[in-house]
Amino acid sequence: MRKESLLKIKGVGKKYAAVIASWQKEAHFSTDVDLVSSMIIEDAKRILALMEAIATIENEFEPLCEQSDLAGIIGSIPGFGPISSAELAGEIDDLSRFPQDMSLALYLGMAPLDNSSGKKEGCKVAKSVNTRTKAAMMVAVAHHSWQVEESKRYYEKKRLEGKKHNQAIRSLGRHLVRVIWSLIKEKRFYEIREENERNILKMA
Repeated sequence: MRKESLLKIKGVGKKYAAVIASWQKEAHFSTDVDLVSSMIIEDAKRILALMEAIATIENEFEPLCEQSDLAGIIGSIPGFGPISSAELAGEIDDLSRFPQDMSLALYLGMAPLDNSSGKKEGCKVAKSVNTRTKAAMMVAVAHHSWQVEESKRYYEKKRLEGKKHNQAIRSLGRHLVRVIWSLIKEKRFYEIREENERNILKMA
């Protein structure tokens, strides 16, 4: 495949395109290709069928999200698609269940507890974490970081500080939980303002 074709593949950037292009020069099919080719084709068909099923589900979620004020507010945040918004809205349900935004952050898995000791640094997952909402938040926050320039800069800053990908995403997610909390409390949608104005997402 040419470099231009490789770059059109979702998830393949310039770095991996160069690696693949270099690998292709020496790549060759093994003698087992005739044995596994049919399995590869069947696997590809199943993947395509799953992708189509996911797209159908997403289309069905959109009108449902429109019927939910909570899902609508969460879905106004860039990167938070119909499935993530519906998942989060369904699991959060009533914000009054959470006395403060920190409680919500723990529930959504965006505020891991410190588990450092001596020279070892680490964190542990709180028992109150809802694994479904954590998974939804991880996906949505990652997509958000790709779409909002300020969030992208914050993510890259955390990476430069030595944070792993998931740690940087959770750190950004903690800020977004504050945003979600405020939006729901004030019953308004997310907005990105002009650079000469204060942005809704303040980051340290």
